[in-house]
Amino acid sequence: MQQYIALLRGINVSGQKKIKMADLVSHCEELGFQEVSTYIQSGNILFKSSTQDESKLANLLQDKIKQAYGFEVPVLVINKAQLAIVFNELPFENIDVANEGNKVLISFLNTMPETEKLNHLLSYVKPPEKLVASQKVIYLNCPNGYGKTKLSNNFIESKLKVIATTRNLKTIEKLINLSQ
Repeated sequence: MQQYIALLRGINVSGQKKIKMADLVSHCEELGFQEVSTYIQSGNILFKSSTQDESKLANLLQDKIKQAYGFEVPVLVINKAQLAIVFNELPFENIDVANEGNKVLISFLNTMPETEKLNHLLSYVKPPEKLVASQKVIYLNCPNGYGKTKLSNNFIESKLKVIATTRNLKTIEKLINLSQ
């Protein structure tokens, strides 16, 4: 059994796409996922599965949500080892997660963006902000706060033409700890 983390995009935000976490756990168990738990209301699911294909797991969960609620929710699934690598490869030095973890964000992308689109996205970074792309991950440091940057999840998606879901560093660290 492999430990996975499913990251749902855009649920329970401003009263949109409401899903109760207890119901989400039940749906995951119906899919055969084991040891299912959630972290906060924004769609972070920890589970174990013998299936080794993250995209297959994501599609199963997306289809289940569509069937149960009638709306689509993009889902990205990552195994715990990959999540730890993403966290450990943070390109910003001397980040104190406890104090700055809500100003450092990681966007997980469903596919590699085109280099041209990524270069265009970089033109929107305004100092002291920093943005670093690595594989299917965008690292964003917003010292003035995420609420003050133009580089929101929706903006990143629109510029890169990919599906993205973003979590702050505190959430990523908590998910890693919960997956141990």
